[in-house]
Amino acid sequence: MSRREKLDQLLRKARDLPKLPGVYLMKDPAGLVLYVGKASCLPDRVASYFVPSADLGPKKQQLLEWVEDFDVIECEGEWEALLTENRLIKDIHPRFNARLTDDKTFPYLVITTRQDYPGVYITREPASPEFRGSRVFGPFTSPYALRRAVQLLQQVFKYRTCTLDIREDDATRRFFRPCLLYAIKQCTAPCADKISKDDYRRDIDLFSRFLESKRSALLSAMREDMQQAAAEKNYERAAVLRDQIQALERLGQRGKRSQRWQPESESFLQDPRKGLAALQKILGHDQPIRCVECIDIAHLQGGETVGSKVCFVDGRPLKNAYRRYKIKVTADTGAANAGDDYAALREVVSRRYRDAGQGQELYPDLIIIDGGLGQLHAAQEAFAQATVKPPLVISLAKKEELIYHQARSEPIRLARTNPGLKFCQAIRDEAHRFAQHYHHILRRKKTIDQTSTEKKRRPKKGD
Repeated sequence: MSRREKLDQLLRKARDLPKLPGVYLMKDPAGLVLYVGKASCLPDRVASYFVPSADLGPKKQQLLEWVEDFDVIECEGEWEALLTENRLIKDIHPRFNARLTDDKTFPYLVITTRQDYPGVYITREPASPEFRGSRVFGPFTSPYALRRAVQLLQQVFKYRTCTLDIREDDATRRFFRPCLLYAIKQCTAPCADKISKDDYRRDIDLFSRFLESKRSALLSAMREDMQQAAAEKNYERAAVLRDQIQALERLGQRGKRSQRWQPESESFLQDPRKGLAALQKILGHDQPIRCVECIDIAHLQGGETVGSKVCFVDGRPLKNAYRRYKIKVTADTGAANAGDDYAALREVVSRRYRDAGQGQELYPDLIIIDGGLGQLHAAQEAFAQATVKPPLVISLAKKEELIYHQARSEPIRLARTNPGLKFCQAIRDEAHRFAQHYHHILRRKKTIDQTSTEKKRRPKKGD
């Protein structure tokens, strides 16, 4: 069929989508994701791409020449669609996406509960050492609304937002002069010993419970005040109340840390340089280890096998060098059986390091394979085809956390506190996370397709 006929077919498919918020993925004939976008109403947004009058701009207009199909992921609300879009773009790196491709993340709200007088902070790095053991809320999809809500709620709960080290046993606090927030009654000034530890803790506990609740009673009272102010033609106060209500409502538009929306912000390696130095000593390598890559394989019951490759330089992730691979089940790669981790690993290694084996690209200083001795042997079989050999290849086995070295007959067993092992675990977990996120997309799509097929097979009433 012609390109216009194809677009008309996609237009009909788009208009049949459920009227829900969600994320859509535009794909080429090979199934490669070209573009990821979010929508408050899926049929309206997706259909706008395929109408004859669609004007996507000079860069995205070319998308229509490539797109062959699209997938959608339904979401609970616009906030979840935004978080899903952000996660997919960072993981997949679609060709036509320009936004959300950097390392910027959505913010979190942190309460430092381990301190004598907990503080309340907005941060994009909740796993930093200073926040260890803290209560973390988020990520929040609206940084402005979050800052506005924190300022507003500070008038009620009077928590501190400073970074002072305030201890209960510090007798000199009573000579300290508090800041302006105490004078305007937005802080109880624990820095100047104006409130006891128990009373301050009680306020913080109330604030925590407020964040976890639906806040319906407070919002209802504020709406009544807004309507009263509008009726009295006090439009300035009504506008202020309206903005405050919107900020508080958006506190509920957040993800949960347990959902791992932003693992790059939520996990933290204490001292990566120390870990690299320890790893160099453990492996007996004569040169400093700076560039490290790790490969992982993920699949669901032998289907939809994907591979991932992540890259760390000087202990920090280099996101532009991340890659994911959809395993091709072909005879020339040896992947005769779907779900064969060894064959899939050989394929990923061959595809990733083909140019390095031909001397056209540098190998990293260290290559880590997720798995045990069998996975290491599979990788070595692929490297054996190359004329230039990699400098150092190891594998890290799960559970036992043993390191298998290409030049040693026995595995290396390290203490769980060893910084070298911790570094290997961190990059292994990141590779697993990167592979699994794309894999979850394929798995979720498979579930959606099966559900749609079952619905079509169900007999209609009267049949």
